[in-house]
Amino acid sequence: MSEDKPAETVENSSAEANTIPNGKGHEPGEITASAKTPPAEDCENPHRTENTEASLPESQEFLSGAEDKKTTRFTDFEGKTSFGMSVFNLGNAIMGSGILGLAYAMANTGVVLFLLLLTVVAVLSSYSIHLLLKSSGIVGIRAYEQLGYRAFGTPGKMAAGIAITLQNIGAMSSYLYIVKYEFPLVIQAFLKVDNPAGEWYLNGNYLVIIVSVAVILPLALMKQLGYLGYTSGFSLSCMVFFLISVIYKKFNLPCPFVDFSYNSTGSVLNVTAAGAGGEDNPACIPKMANLNTQTAYTIPILAFAFVCHPEVLPIYTELRNPTKKKMQHVSNISIAVMYIMYFLAALFGYLTFYEEVEAELLHTYSRIDPYDTLILCVRVAVLTAVTLTVPIVLFPVRRAIQQMMFPNKTFYWPRHIAIAITLLTFINLLVIFAPNILGIFGIIGATSAPCLIFIFPAVFYIRIVPKEEEPLRSVPKILAACFAGIGFLFMIMSLSFIIIDWTSGSSKASSGH
Repeated sequence: MSEDKPAETVENSSAEANTIPNGKGHEPGEITASAKTPPAEDCENPHRTENTEASLPESQEFLSGAEDKKTTRFTDFEGKTSFGMSVFNLGNAIMGSGILGLAYAMANTGVVLFLLLLTVVAVLSSYSIHLLLKSSGIVGIRAYEQLGYRAFGTPGKMAAGIAITLQNIGAMSSYLYIVKYEFPLVIQAFLKVDNPAGEWYLNGNYLVIIVSVAVILPLALMKQLGYLGYTSGFSLSCMVFFLISVIYKKFNLPCPFVDFSYNSTGSVLNVTAAGAGGEDNPACIPKMANLNTQTAYTIPILAFAFVCHPEVLPIYTELRNPTKKKMQHVSNISIAVMYIMYFLAALFGYLTFYEEVEAELLHTYSRIDPYDTLILCVRVAVLTAVTLTVPIVLFPVRRAIQQMMFPNKTFYWPRHIAIAITLLTFINLLVIFAPNILGIFGIIGATSAPCLIFIFPAVFYIRIVPKEEEPLRSVPKILAACFAGIGFLFMIMSLSFIIIDWTSGSSKASSGH
């Protein structure tokens, strides 16, 4: 009996939801099916997963037993995404607007320390994906909230859902913040308006609302995330264009750079003096290591830069002939490519402006020449990339909210639309009234990112992997426990830095520019 009922639930309640091609549509009926089957089947599964992984496609391994219907549904949207496309998708999930803050992060840590931190965060992210994949392989569930449910019941599901919601709302806020901050400057430059007299089309708050309603909302209302896959490659190519332009600009701008507003006056003398002195100008020497109050923001900004964990399992579901090993390769390649892009963008951004670099890199360029055609194109590219990423990030949040608030309901259009509109309205309010992009990155990065990257994967792994296979004192579980410990340490450290920084009032995040 206990096996038949959940299978029925899956069939009836979530037949519609499971047609979503990216695997983000698992309904709780499925949890019941996998969580409450007799333990005998569970104890066999881990060993089968381990021993037969190479020879057996995971769809069969995962969904052995009574759930034949579900197997066919999995294959409906399995096997469609090639290895390369999966790398693009995950790369796009990793690549956020964080890249714009990395040059500022480097200015506040120094080149060597930055490289060290970036490397550590990248390696830890990869290990964390390994823990997630192993847990999901043993249980046969490919969704973050359901792993939480399997490890700790409803509290685990709620914790994962809330962390994903906070993290992705933070990401969407930062994307829309860029629209608010950059879009008016771009329009102003294209129209060559030197002194805006309060025109509505140069007001960032209005523009954010227009972009949300005209572009983001229609995309966010789609039933299937698969349709948004096309924006993935486009979004990434926009960012590659951004990177190439940053590198090109490094070799085209004089070192103590000339502020546009003073161009006509004495700062020309400054340039000639620097030219004569060559490299000796102290403002033009990169720092290898540098610690100051702003260093506190660097670690959360970096952690935020590699969060793709809510998207890993859905991409795994879509992968053609999925195995844990193959998905780990996808993750490692995506992280490696993003690691190189991040480092180059930060390095050349920093070497262009040194200590003058701002929290939002593109804004620094407009101080030199607001009408620079290349930078205008870069800005349009970045605006396009971040705008098209918002709907993709909104999907996991909506799913997390549905899992937490309406766990047993099937797909329902009015609810689907209402959640999207509510989320977008809330994020618009947040962006219009939030102080500065760093405040958004810093606080969200210091709370939900350590949970999603370090703490949850490790704790779920320790709970889900059976004791017969790996006792609590085995090396993998001890490593996982240490990994969760790193997450807690990292969270406490970042939060305390940020609070100290805010209370001392020296923070750029609280005072604005």
